[in-house]
Amino acid sequence: MTKLIAGRCAVRHVHEDDVTRARALLAGDDTYVHLAGLFSALADTTRVRLVHVLLRQELCTCDLAATLGVSESATSQHLRLLKTLRLVRSRRAGRVVYHSLDDEHIAALIRVGLVHLGHAGEATRLDAELAGSRSA
Repeated sequence: MTKLIAGRCAVRHVHEDDVTRARALLAGDDTYVHLAGLFSALADTTRVRLVHVLLRQELCTCDLAATLGVSESATSQHLRLLKTLRLVRSRRAGRVVYHSLDDEHIAALIRVGLVHLGHAGEATRLDAELAGSRSA
């Protein structure tokens, strides 16, 4: 019987069939580059707060900055990155630019993260709010 020592097997033996099957399940490298970029974007506290606010309502840049307590310039920088990754979209109404989430997949990521962290109540409240906004 092999026992674990500091997170590794006591006997080094590569199971070639298992490795072959596991490698067949891997996607192309580009997929992981894009996935890492997505999670990297959400690794910044301000950006994840920005996304969390946009889950519930569309806001202009000025209102987002005021809500988050950061400068409009910093907010614009965060928005530019989030738009590049297709997490956020923008629309112009006269001289004001409004921002919203690009699609509901982003809400799912935040919801799963909240549940994983033990904030199921917040995730349930978010679900209820999103369901209400869809039916309105």
